[in-house]
Amino acid sequence: MAALGGGLVALILGIIGIIYYHVYFFKALAAGVPAMLILGGALAVYLGFEELKDKRNTPDTFDDSATSLKSEVETLKDEIRQLKEEKKESENKDQ
Repeated sequence: MAALGGGLVALILGIIGIIYYHVYFFKALAAGVPAMLILGGALAVYLGFEELKDKRNTPDTFDDSATSLKSEVETLKDEIRQLKEEKKESENKDQ
């Protein structure tokens, strides 16, 4: 309940402050927006370069592991086929 009251007071004081000091508010906004754009753009460029470096230095181990997994799946399929055939043969012998 205290947070609700404090938030309401802060909201009202903020609105009153913008009404009385709107010139200063717009000056601060005019100065702050370009600065934020410059800093955000610099951060995006830096992160883009880091991502490119990571992609360039990462070995292609994913391709190797995918082919080894595919071959393992094929061998397991063959084993399952053999087990099914053995089961059918043992059922035929029992009958």
